[in-house]
Amino acid sequence: MAVILNIETSTEVCSVALGENGELLFEKESREGLNHSELLTVFIEELFTENNFNMRDIDAVAVSKGPGSYTGLRIGVSVAKGLCYALDKPLISVGSLDSMGIFTAQNIESFFEGNNDEDLLLCPMIDARRMEVFTALYKSSGQTVQTVSAQIIDENSFSEELKENKILFFGNGAQKCREHLSHPNALFNGPLKTSARFMLFLAEKKYNKKEFEDVAYFEPFYLKNFVATIPKNKILK
Repeated sequence: MAVILNIETSTEVCSVALGENGELLFEKESREGLNHSELLTVFIEELFTENNFNMRDIDAVAVSKGPGSYTGLRIGVSVAKGLCYALDKPLISVGSLDSMGIFTAQNIESFFEGNNDEDLLLCPMIDARRMEVFTALYKSSGQTVQTVSAQIIDENSFSEELKENKILFFGNGAQKCREHLSHPNALFNGPLKTSARFMLFLAEKKYNKKEFEDVAYFEPFYLKNFVATIPKNKILK
């Protein structure tokens, strides 16, 4: 049994949750956009002070490792590392898509009507700009079918899988793909956003197995290289 602080900043959601033995104790969350640098440390402090919980009593810090927003991931990992150094606690990393997939599998009755058979696949999607998404495929039992990848969505995406399976698409990348994935086996339901509460089960599982990261050398899983852009309305001087 462990008390773990979970940090999720891989998308537009800034979310922190305190879990014990994989169960949610407290959480704070904002879904209003990429303002993680302003909110994250404030949320963490408020999470503990408002609930009269001593931060030093936690057993580990878990952070979403990606894929997702380059800036969001850097902020979350930096704060998680700082806490681990200051508190002398181990660092746990949890895949952003893994946490969404496992949470949905464990709560499938909330998102899928009908018999939960082995033909149902779960497909979390994180927006990667334009028609590209970060995605993976899981069985409804939680087992990984396809590992994390970046895909450009068109009318032929998942065509082979949809011939044999119903696929439940969800996450902030799924909504923009809806008009392109028109197969009758393509279903759209499930969590629309990431959340630190989705990390609780996997963080606890990794803690029990002592699957910790090297705090000094751990880096987020970006999946794609960061590309800086120049604003179109840049003023020349």
